[in-house]
Amino acid sequence: MRRIAAATLRSWIMDGGELALLDAREEGEFGTGHLFWAVPCPLSRREERAAALLPRIGTRIVCVDDGRGLAEKLADYLAELGATDIAVLDGGTPAWNAAGFVLFTGVNVPSKAFGEWAEHHYGTESVDAAELHAWLADGRDMIVLDSRPMAEFHRMSIPTGINVPGGELAYRIGDLVPDPDTLIVVNCAGRTRSIMGAESLRRAGVPNRVVALRNGTMGWELAGFSCARGRGERYPAGKPITAAVALERAAAFAQSAGVRLIGPIGLAQFTADPTRTCYVLDVRDPAEFGAGYRPGSVSAPGGQLIQGTDTWVGVRGARIALIDDDGVRARMSAAWLRLMGHRDVFVVEGGLDEIEIDRDPVDGASVDGDPVDGAPADGAPVDGAPVDGALVIDLAVSVAFREGHIPGAVWGVRSRLDALRSVLQAAERVVLTSSDGALAHRAAAEARGLTRAPVAVLAGGTAAWIAAGGKLEADSTVPADADCIDFYLRPYDRNSGIEAAMKAYLSWEIDLVREIARDGTASFGPPG
Repeated sequence: MRRIAAATLRSWIMDGGELALLDAREEGEFGTGHLFWAVPCPLSRREERAAALLPRIGTRIVCVDDGRGLAEKLADYLAELGATDIAVLDGGTPAWNAAGFVLFTGVNVPSKAFGEWAEHHYGTESVDAAELHAWLADGRDMIVLDSRPMAEFHRMSIPTGINVPGGELAYRIGDLVPDPDTLIVVNCAGRTRSIMGAESLRRAGVPNRVVALRNGTMGWELAGFSCARGRGERYPAGKPITAAVALERAAAFAQSAGVRLIGPIGLAQFTADPTRTCYVLDVRDPAEFGAGYRPGSVSAPGGQLIQGTDTWVGVRGARIALIDDDGVRARMSAAWLRLMGHRDVFVVEGGLDEIEIDRDPVDGASVDGDPVDGAPADGAPVDGAPVDGALVIDLAVSVAFREGHIPGAVWGVRSRLDALRSVLQAAERVVLTSSDGALAHRAAAEARGLTRAPVAVLAGGTAAWIAAGGKLEADSTVPADADCIDFYLRPYDRNSGIEAAMKAYLSWEIDLVREIARDGTASFGPPG
């Protein structure tokens, strides 16, 4: 196995060629300290993450961990898939740190750092919570737009706010705010999407005064105000009446950032090119994607794409082709990706000329039989344990397990199933589940290696259990924070010290500008 030194890896990061820098640790472990351009590819989810992050397996790949041998295991797996240009960072993150290079905490760091850069570079105007509260009390002519996905908005929002995810703002603002004298306030939970949402409207040339809510809903609560909960107010669906104006504005912004246009033929050439990686991302609302999408494209809603680019793009220096229905959302997202430093970013005109309809119905829950002996499971789950006397192991994300799991289920991480060896060996029968059952299927063979008991998989996972009328139980303390290695618990997600934790998180975001300057591998602004 080829091993490279930290200095060599840094030179590769800076040489302009394609590079996938994949961290094999679980995402929570990744968040405690990683390289700026590293992307989580945890061993527990290696199949789905590798497939998403590496559309071209022949690209240059470096695997990283903290020196525990996880990077080698990921490299072996990728080699089995056909990767040939692959190396491991010798000594992992400790070696990188020892060489005098910077490690970053948190997740989606490049995107969050870019948000801080954008605020400094463009001078994004912001308002603090106390002033916004006074404006609302005075009945000022204004509108509050929440730039997060609906699930986050529903959980907590600024009173009177309307949900308009960041990728939709420039597209729909003309319909939502026809009067140029109306003040527009954009918020999120913290800082990045507030800044990027407000600045998207400013870059698009909206005539209104646009401000970001400083520190979002966290700043609102820290100021002593209460968030609304359970609200569902959202922008009207369908094509905006002012779509033509939005396209004109987005085109100007995209042109200034150096975005290029291609058609379906150009896209086909990109995706067929064996020498370059190409991501084909549909930046529309997920519901629109579900109603029909271009074959081979991936849903990446524009606001979330800019907020967490490393969720979708794992190869630095790759081509990125963006699709929507009339060019507004794709152009806005493409412009920001260019300014983030991605060189080859394209908008696909006519990208939805060929579409597929997404149909993936969830039927009632059942238990898949053990493929080893073909014996089907007894009974259908309706309540309680899916099979009487079975040990149910749930491989869902830890925070999802806290919110709801099959009664009596035990939580586990696929990459650490060995930690459950004693309970597995004591079980008479084992049933694995996960959110949709896919991860449980992949982990089944590994579980069988740890027990003599028959191991089955809940067909359709916990989602099918719910659809069949099964109940869930919740426990916010299980697993404990220290065990949530698969999910990065931001400080404000923890169960105690909420106020201090929110302040710590906001300070971390603000400090990213200084840290990226110290790191020296990121250069924001249009690439040459």
